[in-house]
Amino acid sequence: MASGHKRWSVIAKKPVATGPGLRSDHASRLGFARDALDGVGSILISRSLARAFLVSVALAASFVLAGCDTDQASLATNAKANQPVPPKLLAAMVEKNMDLQSPILVRLFKQEAELEVWKQTRNGQFALLKTYPICRWSGDLGPKVREGDRQAPEGFYSINPGQMNPQSAYYLSFNTGYPNAFDKALGRSGSQLMVHGDCSSRGCYAMTDEQIAEIYSLGRESFFGGQKAFQLQAYPFKMTPVNMAKHRNNPNMPFWKMIKEGYDHFEVTRQEPKVDFCEKKYVFDAAKPPDAKRDPVFDASAKCPAYVIPEEIASAVREKDARDQAEYNKLVSRGTPVARMNTGIDGGMNKIFAAKIPEGSTGLSEGAEGTTLQMLAMAKAPGTIPGHVNPPKPNLDAAAPSPQEEPVVAVSAPAASARVATAAPPEKSGFFSNLGRKIGVGNADATATTPPPQATASVAPAATSTTPPTAASRLKAAVTRFVPGRDTSKDAAKDAPKPAVATAKPAEPAKPDTRLAATRPTLKPSVSDGAGEATQIMGAAPVVQSNSFDSRFGAVK
Repeated sequence: MASGHKRWSVIAKKPVATGPGLRSDHASRLGFARDALDGVGSILISRSLARAFLVSVALAASFVLAGCDTDQASLATNAKANQPVPPKLLAAMVEKNMDLQSPILVRLFKQEAELEVWKQTRNGQFALLKTYPICRWSGDLGPKVREGDRQAPEGFYSINPGQMNPQSAYYLSFNTGYPNAFDKALGRSGSQLMVHGDCSSRGCYAMTDEQIAEIYSLGRESFFGGQKAFQLQAYPFKMTPVNMAKHRNNPNMPFWKMIKEGYDHFEVTRQEPKVDFCEKKYVFDAAKPPDAKRDPVFDASAKCPAYVIPEEIASAVREKDARDQAEYNKLVSRGTPVARMNTGIDGGMNKIFAAKIPEGSTGLSEGAEGTTLQMLAMAKAPGTIPGHVNPPKPNLDAAAPSPQEEPVVAVSAPAASARVATAAPPEKSGFFSNLGRKIGVGNADATATTPPPQATASVAPAATSTTPPTAASRLKAAVTRFVPGRDTSKDAAKDAPKPAVATAKPAEPAKPDTRLAATRPTLKPSVSDGAGEATQIMGAAPVVQSNSFDSRFGAVK
């Protein structure tokens, strides 16, 4: 890790005092390259050529300054870490008034399974550059507590150049910096929690290789532009009133309310919030009191020093919090269902990836309403999904949710009965066709003699028809009893009278089985697509020459 800092310092910081001649020559060449870069007319072609020249000059100077040891030379040939920022992103930066090397900020959301890259514009505020779907995250909603709990961390972390790993076993990666001072003050443990490629997670946030190459390049350029560290904000979900209301009974809510303050600071200012810790809690945008002579000194485990929050920030945050609280109270008073505490499900996956994997599931992640899983299957995947990907487990708890519960993953019966949403009038068919439908072979159908709500709560055939049971119906009933998990109430609905005897009135209907509407095929719960530009990502760029930025990065195993 220390060697990584040394290598990066050669590039990102000013040249060390190695002689006035060398300093002057190095500075003049860098200045010439930057002038050439700013003056080019074409963003997609000429600017890339200018950047290539700048890279060559910078690396040449760095090797002279550092002695060009063999380790640095080997890092310089790492093409993965030196792929250029894709032309599409360069064009987006121009459109959004951003510089290539301006600071970045990253936000992660587990429930939405999204990673956002924000970038500073020329007016000094951050704006959203791109949203990336997360291929895989592990654990549950909530912070990481101890080593080996498979939890992906939540909170605020700082990523410096030494945390960038060009030699990762998972294509490319950067270390989240967990545990931070707050985590340590609570005795939490864990190590090597990364954002990396390969779509494989055991406590990390995993992207595809193509995605991490692009994110890595954005971080690399921000460091080259002078940013000492970029902030990583990791949340269980977007901190909206509706999400806070749905999870109001979660035991992690006190922690989530605390980090929501930082979320709100960023939302109202569009500036990276300053993060401190004291009394085992987060403090955001703290400043010294007007009568203080020096800045306050914070210790995560000690009593908080005297500090103030600038009034323009504090008032804007108070107003936002008041609006959020009012909306939250309305949602609770209306009986917004509480999200069920899920057990046995390890993490989540964005819907675009779940649609591409056989028996894929979004797990604890949720998708916005819109595009179905089948429609997403036709879209291009945002990067290469490895064959060894392990999708999240579905929720196999077949118990009906209570009125105060809202399942994150659909509760499903056996797959044969899950097709009732596409019910059509039954076709006249023979005995074996009916028997096949009973045991899950062929198309399931809904009764045509009663309205759809009554079909889900039909009573025994004897209560709705005076026609005596035939030998075929008795055989089907016998088969049904030996089919594990078969819902006999639905079979009874299919044994209701045919249209010829539709004049028979059904008995008083029971309440509809609400589980049926939420039923999905067991391992493929329906997800929908939210519009966004992150549904397709540029592939990995071609291998480039050995003139690279790799000498700035440390090799973190």
